[in-house]
Amino acid sequence: MSIESLGNVLRELCIDVGQVTADTRLRADLGLDSVETTELELELDRRFGLKIDLWDTTDYSLAELAARVEGPQPADLPVDEHRVPLEIPRVPPDRARRYREAGWWRAQPLDTLLLRHGHRDPGKCALVAGDRRLSYGQLLTMVDRVARRLRTLGIGRGDTVVVQLPNSIEFVILVLALIRIGAPPMLTPSTLREYELDRILGLTSPVAIAVPGRTRRSDHLSMIQQMRSRHPYLTRLLVADGAGEEGADVTFLAELCEPGQDPVFPRAEVEHGCEDAADPTDVALFLLSSGTTGPPKVMARTHEDYGYIVRSTSDVAAVDADTVYLAVMPATHTFVLAYPGIMGTLAAGGTVILGGVEDPRRVLELISRERVTHAAAVPGLVTQWVDVLRTEHYDVSSLAVLQVGGARLDAVAAERAKTALSCVVQQVYGMSEGLANFTRLDDPDAVTFESQGRPASPGDEIMIVDEDEKPVPAGDVGQLLTRGPSTVAGYYRDTAATGRAFTQGGFYRTGDLVRLRPDGNLEIAGRIKNLINRGGEKISAEELEELTGELPQVAAAGAAPMPHPMYGEAVCLFVVATGEARPELHDIRRYLQMRGLARYKLPERLELIDTMPLIGVGKLDRSALRERAVTLAQADSASSARAGR
Repeated sequence: MSIESLGNVLRELCIDVGQVTADTRLRADLGLDSVETTELELELDRRFGLKIDLWDTTDYSLAELAARVEGPQPADLPVDEHRVPLEIPRVPPDRARRYREAGWWRAQPLDTLLLRHGHRDPGKCALVAGDRRLSYGQLLTMVDRVARRLRTLGIGRGDTVVVQLPNSIEFVILVLALIRIGAPPMLTPSTLREYELDRILGLTSPVAIAVPGRTRRSDHLSMIQQMRSRHPYLTRLLVADGAGEEGADVTFLAELCEPGQDPVFPRAEVEHGCEDAADPTDVALFLLSSGTTGPPKVMARTHEDYGYIVRSTSDVAAVDADTVYLAVMPATHTFVLAYPGIMGTLAAGGTVILGGVEDPRRVLELISRERVTHAAAVPGLVTQWVDVLRTEHYDVSSLAVLQVGGARLDAVAAERAKTALSCVVQQVYGMSEGLANFTRLDDPDAVTFESQGRPASPGDEIMIVDEDEKPVPAGDVGQLLTRGPSTVAGYYRDTAATGRAFTQGGFYRTGDLVRLRPDGNLEIAGRIKNLINRGGEKISAEELEELTGELPQVAAAGAAPMPHPMYGEAVCLFVVATGEARPELHDIRRYLQMRGLARYKLPERLELIDTMPLIGVGKLDRSALRERAVTLAQADSASSARAGR
């Protein structure tokens, strides 16, 4: 452990260390008081598993303390030997035992499941990105090599690394390498900015973050550099590309993932099987909640529970070694990562095609050129693809399964997609918290077009309840509660949010209103939570209202979903002004961006009103706002139709 890293630990405890040196002593130089001494003992135990009595007669120097943290390890001992398991919410032992006895949770590391074809079929193509192709043998070699290189950078078991990258071969390699060494990646959409990242970094205390290089529209590296003073544990920056970037703490992913051995990483030679196998109960990766209001919530997924999600969803999507899966939506979302997604395809020995969603014609070209069999999309993307196919020809005859999720796909759109793409449409309704519902590939159109399917796992329990959390009569609409081998037990380092979202019995309150059909499939009827679903990205109305309310010219703000032809919903912001100075939409958007809010959360329409509609004892009448937003959108559509005549 470096002296500077130990200094960062002290700074996190708000201990003024100034310029630290190896000879700096805890009492003589830093003057630690009793509270600070105790806090340091606890932090060294929590973070490094070092139990040390700092109250004895020894006044440790930082060099001596760093040596105690490292312990008497040989030069080639992996750094992760001295890390402690992360403390996460756990499923009660009786249910965990039942899941294991049923064979749902298995004692198999997630990376082993995903990389096993590197030995079985090393020449088979695993990943495609543009003109680049990587075989399973090459993927296994690169993951092992990058795992060792990460260790030379001081990243090891028990550390966390935020991964905020677009779809790429480097993304896949880095995620698998981090899982392999027991340093869980915190998967974070590249669209998030400072406001959301501050909370994520604070919750997970990552030692490194992987970000895209600078582009015309974004500069993640500069953003992170500015945030580091608030997050001193962040000691390493992994950058996708960065011509001209310099710094001892900056590592380029292109170099990290470069084939072959090089002098920068002298320990990169691979010997298969040399890595210590993970405990299946260890954290494999961290995900963000897909359906909660307010600030981001973090969830820990273990090797055994996430491996089960990969296997169970692969079964219902008929993914096998012949599958060619198209991943154009962000792979930081579970839908694309593991429903069955990239991970399911790799576990089955299929081929993953990596791309982006920017151009529907480019997507259709990929389907044609790579003979894609499976693809995943939100309804807005499906509509784009279908619209292009109305006037242009692309050979999409290889496509067998189109998974649609992130938002409800209506029956008319589902039928159009099936006709235009000549494939099975599989509706997917799930959440990062765990439950995954699918229509089945052999379901009749009446089920596929009009429902959101049924659980992929026979172990998933669902309840549909009223406002008092009592079961509703069969066929009635109520809130969906769920628990099972796919569902987490709570949020990471957030007991308050866990208490709100989970019942005493371990059921997750989804906030979605559903109806259970006689055939066992679910229909989504609405939601309790104040979320706006913009193309599968969830936007908290309360968060947006709170930030908008910081503006001096805003007396009150209310956000509501407004129908959108491409994204399904967009943000309509209602504002009561404080006086004669009336805020403009561009002013509000500029302020929210300045506050570090992700761009997809910005309002797309502003309506100034005299008073907010209220109900009861002053509660915002959200139904009235939603109805007004719908009316405004309908009026716009009618006006556009008249103008087009």
